Amino acid sequence: MDLDLPPEHELLRRTIRDFAANEVEPVVEEHERNRRFPTDVVARLGPMGLLGIPYPEEEGGAGLDTLAYAIAVEELSRVWGSLGIIVAAHTSLGCGPLHLAGTPEQKERFLVPMAQGRVLGAYGLTEPEAGSDSGGTRTAARHEDGPGAGSWVIDGRKRFITNAGQAGTYVITARTGARHDGSPEISAFIVEAGTPGFTVGRLEEKMGLHASATGELLFERCRVPAEQMLGGRGDGWKTFLKTLDGGRISIGAMAVGLAQAALDASVAYARERRQFGRPIGTFQGVAFMIADMATEIDAARAMVWRAAWLKDQGRDYALAAAEAKLFASEVAQRATNDGVQIHGGYGYVEEYKVERFLRDAKLTEIGEGTSQIQRLVIGRRVLGLKVV
Repeated sequence: MDLDLPPEHELLRRTIRDFAANEVEPVVEEHERNRRFPTDVVARLGPMGLLGIPYPEEEGGAGLDTLAYAIAVEELSRVWGSLGIIVAAHTSLGCGPLHLAGTPEQKERFLVPMAQGRVLGAYGLTEPEAGSDSGGTRTAARHEDGPGAGSWVIDGRKRFITNAGQAGTYVITARTGARHDGSPEISAFIVEAGTPGFTVGRLEEKMGLHASATGELLFERCRVPAEQMLGGRGDGWKTFLKTLDGGRISIGAMAVGLAQAALDASVAYARERRQFGRPIGTFQGVAFMIADMATEIDAARAMVWRAAWLKDQGRDYALAAAEAKLFASEVAQRATNDGVQIHGGYGYVEEYKVERFLRDAKLTEIGEGTSQIQRLVIGRRVLGLKVV
């Protein structure tokens, strides 16, 4: 068993770390303060191959693997949580469904420019009345005859959509009928920005991740050609479950990056800050907090990398991804909270970055399924029972 990163992954890690430290970090505070989407920074990621890492070259991607993708999200999030979630939402949620269910024609038209970084992607699943209960989807699509295979007319509303207003291609879910047992038939559709009847509603004022865009998608008689249904009719539910399994790896990686950032800042502060004539890191109370942070972060990273490795091996990774996302997100919340505590009063002011890490980390316990949903997923798999 070799637990070292392969040389190509270690090189990728160093490259992204250097880029994030030298090219990204200097602009973070300005964008966060002004709640400005980092269009200029995101535009640089495409030519670097960072917006299609785990997808094959024929689909516009870099031809790397999920482990490489997890490393990239961690390293970006270590410097800037907003950039980490922009990349994660684009790659896992925007590109992922097209990679899983797209026809060759759909991949050529939509996925290739997205994976190359020429078009940003987003995924519209959550609604005002349908979050964890995605079966409560109210957005509806009805088929109308017309030229060729006709078209689908979509009406409804999505909420809390990452990259809203910035993406050029959206994959959204809608009810297209009912199954024999009365449950909703959920299908997926590809909707391009600028399609008549599709608009972006309000953008949210959030607790953290201020430079990322999160907002509403509004559909009012939005007509898309029938060939923009993604997968078969009624397959949207299956596609979104697979998409979320993969997305949990990236959110776990984001959580590890934020936790590591808090640890880095806390170690530096604990070495320099002096009280009672000596560095505060020499006091057991602080040293033990640092020790717990370091230990839990190493464990969380190992879980995320294991889930990524299982996915790359073509093995069942759903349980590992849920476990990694659950553990890493809660580690991030503890580590960033402890980081503020170690900094004392300075940790509570914006001059120091740890307060931002704390605000940003909270999202990782909510997005891609809350911690409670992860426990349901894990409990059902381990017990083999339907836990409710």
